[in-house]
Amino acid sequence: MSILAIDTATQVSSVAVASEKRLFAELTMQARLTHSETLLPHIEQVIRMAGVKKKELEGIAVSIGPGSFTGLRIGLATAKSMAYALGLPLVGVSTLEALAWHYPVPGVRLMPLLDAQKGNAYRQSFRWEQGKLQVLEDISVESLPNILASCGELDEQIILLGDVIPQKVAGKLELPGNVTLAPAHTVMPRAACVAMLGLRELAAGHEGNVMDMEPVYIRRSEAEVLWEKRHPEAKGEGAGL
Repeated sequence: MSILAIDTATQVSSVAVASEKRLFAELTMQARLTHSETLLPHIEQVIRMAGVKKKELEGIAVSIGPGSFTGLRIGLATAKSMAYALGLPLVGVSTLEALAWHYPVPGVRLMPLLDAQKGNAYRQSFRWEQGKLQVLEDISVESLPNILASCGELDEQIILLGDVIPQKVAGKLELPGNVTLAPAHTVMPRAACVAMLGLRELAAGHEGNVMDMEPVYIRRSEAEVLWEKRHPEAKGEGAGL
């Protein structure tokens, strides 16, 4: 099975075409251009580089969050449109779980962190056991100092992944002795990892509904918070509907 994979959950734009045994092509970049400007050209380029035709694809996998609200909407809308137009199965995968697929190392706790703004991060923990990725905790939003403090209380080696590592952790916050930062080339999201996770989900018969699949936001957007502050009289309206 060859699938198209998309990850626009962060500032990184990543697109890949892959099968269970081969990564045909991948384009991953972080630029000042927006996902709305780069995603479709990147998809066309990667499909061309992979030497496949759209009609030869057998599925689409897309990172559905948590992450950037705008990025998630653009990536999912594009994936849904293509899946509908081409009649392909669509699967949404966790952005944090896909990050953990980038670092298949047993015997350590993997903790992907994604920027949740205002000094906070989305966090979740995983561990590879007998070739399978095990989820150790649910997704939560916490301040970076609190996350590091809680890591220091664990009696195991922890590897941090994700976009906040180079931006807000490395060289800026003191790390507990049991915490290691993943190398720079492994901390960012990659569509290849989305593809591997998506292929596993599709093989297990897990398929999303093109019509009602939604991003996983976890928290409200800044626009919603700002609107509520400006319109306090509207807070709670519709609660009984």
